[in-house]
Amino acid sequence: MKKLENKVAIITGATSGMGKAIAITFVANGAKVILSGRDEIRGNKLSNELGDNAVFVAGDITKASYNNILVSTAIEHFHKLDILSLNAGILGLGSVTELQDELWKNTIDTNLSSIFYLSKYSIPELKKNEGASILINASIAAYKSFPNHPAYCASKAGSLALMRQMAVEYAPEIRVNAMCPGPVDTPLLWDSAKAFEHPKKAVENAVNKTLLKRLGQPKDIANLALFLVSNDASWITGSAMTIDGGILNA
Repeated sequence: MKKLENKVAIITGATSGMGKAIAITFVANGAKVILSGRDEIRGNKLSNELGDNAVFVAGDITKASYNNILVSTAIEHFHKLDILSLNAGILGLGSVTELQDELWKNTIDTNLSSIFYLSKYSIPELKKNEGASILINASIAAYKSFPNHPAYCASKAGSLALMRQMAVEYAPEIRVNAMCPGPVDTPLLWDSAKAFEHPKKAVENAVNKTLLKRLGQPKDIANLALFLVSNDASWITGSAMTIDGGILNA
């Protein structure tokens, strides 16, 4: 039996990078998925590739009403909800004194408020099913500061606090955990490198600082996500698991 057989998941940030890899991995392991993202072309393409087990819903994750639609779509199409995989994120680059107020707000709303909204509307449905799980894709930025990333770092640290709070409040029915990736080879990483004077060199330096001397790949993160939402992790909740090639220990 596949690890996620008969499970239904909502996956945000599903149109690229880690979210896309998670969607592909979940479906390959038996899940039915609701894919969330803003890019309709990429979202519909992925949904078509995954077949009848995937439905794409385009929208703005910062809006509470859209998060409610994601939940109702899961119930309408697949009649239940077992898993949230929360991956939507933006960088909001700029120092505290230079960052525009609207970009600060949009970063917090995308990276943190969306977790609150989707969890709020999903938890009543999740509680109906044994083995329900919420998994937040955070970042080592929750622990480590980076130049010109104040909104990103603050939002990721906040997501871990929210994760722990929900783990306490909704146990034992729902497990709530987080992943904290380090440098993963996605478009977001290369956009993040633009905060440095020499972006390509910044990525090279990150590789050299990892103990394993390579960037993470989206599949690496997807494999951890699969473990954490499956029954293999049935005694894990309230945990933030670092997956960074050892860079925090370097």
